[in-house]
Amino acid sequence: MSKSVISLPDDKRMAVPLSHGVRKGNILQVAGQVSLDPATGELVGATVAEQTVQCLTNVQAILEAGGASFEDVVMLRVYLTDPGYFDELNEAYSSFLAEPFPARTTVYVGLPPEFLVEIDALAVLD
Repeated sequence: MSKSVISLPDDKRMAVPLSHGVRKGNILQVAGQVSLDPATGELVGATVAEQTVQCLTNVQAILEAGGASFEDVVMLRVYLTDPGYFDELNEAYSSFLAEPFPARTTVYVGLPPEFLVEIDALAVLD
């Protein structure tokens, strides 16, 4: 079974040595997404809520490019820079996603200063 790289056409985000998504069989892994607009490469949002929505929008675009949707997501991993952002993250997260929510892990990490949150996803397609 071969694996295929999932990317967005005309993606202007920073060039780093990774694939934004990889699909092998019915499994699609979306790499950690930060709040950069793929069309411009510019940072979107100064708050955790704004950045969370952009991260999830980026995840959604890669899922769709790989033939999936949030309904196929079984796990999201959220990386926050500060535990104090947890409530704001949850509010934005629950306004973007519908129940039943995917499983989720939230960890606190260091990210480049402009980024407050990063989100990756694991989807299993039927």
